[in-house]
Amino acid sequence: MARYPHHEPVRLPFMFQDWENITFLHWRFPVETVAARVPPPLAVESFDGSAWVGVTPFVVNDLRPPLLPPLPWLSRFPETNCRTYVRAPDGSSGVWFFSLDAARAAAVAGARLAYRLPYFWSRMRVRIARGRMTYESARRWPALPARVQVDVEHGEPIEAGGLEVFLTARFRLFTLFRGRLAYADVDHAPWPLAAARVLRAEQSLIAAAGLPAPADPPLAHFSPGVAVRVGRPRLSPGGGEAPAR
Repeated sequence: MARYPHHEPVRLPFMFQDWENITFLHWRFPVETVAARVPPPLAVESFDGSAWVGVTPFVVNDLRPPLLPPLPWLSRFPETNCRTYVRAPDGSSGVWFFSLDAARAAAVAGARLAYRLPYFWSRMRVRIARGRMTYESARRWPALPARVQVDVEHGEPIEAGGLEVFLTARFRLFTLFRGRLAYADVDHAPWPLAAARVLRAEQSLIAAAGLPAPADPPLAHFSPGVAVRVGRPRLSPGGGEAPAR
C-alpha cells in the first residue's frame, strides 16, 4: 500500500457526516485544459503527467453539527461531486470542486452560505442491490442543466497504490470568499477501497463545468465509506480567517 499523506486532525469540527457507498470515477485530462477552469492562485496537480477530473456519487448520512443529533430525512441524502486536485501557494494539496449536487435544498443552501461552495439542488436516487450501485441525478436549481446516470459493480478489496492515494486521499477543500482563497480541512480514516466495474457512466457534470466531455471510459474505484469531521472555513495563510456565516 502506498503511504497516505500526513494531514492535521480536525480537533474542533464544524460538522460531522458519514460518506457512504461512494464510487470514484476519474478521467485523465491535459493539465492546461483543467488549469484554465481553476482560479489562481491554485495550481492543478498532476499524476503521470495528467490532470484528473473526478465524478464521485455517494450517500451523505448522519449530517449534523457538534452537540446535536442527526435529523430524520434531512441528515441523509445522495450527493455527487465533480472535482479536480490542486495545490495552494503554501504547498498544501486539496480538492477544487467544479460542482456539488445534493438532494436536500437545506443542505445546498447551508453549504453555499457557510463554505461558498458551488452546490446545486438536484433530484437524486441511489439504489443498492447485490453489489451493484446505481446513481441517478438531475439538477433542479440553480438552472444549469446537468445529469448523472451511473451503474457500477464493486468487487474485492484492493490495496491503494500511488494513483489511488493521489485520487482519494484528500484532506482539504478550497473555495473563494469574496475573491480570496479559503480552505476547510477534512479528517477521516483511509478509504477502504474495492475494485469497481463500470456498467454505465453517463454524465454531463464535466461539460457543465466548461471542460470537454471525456471520450474514454473512466477509472473506477468503490468504497463502503468513512466517518468524516469537517473543519470551519479559513482564509489561506496570510489572509487571516474567514467567518463561517
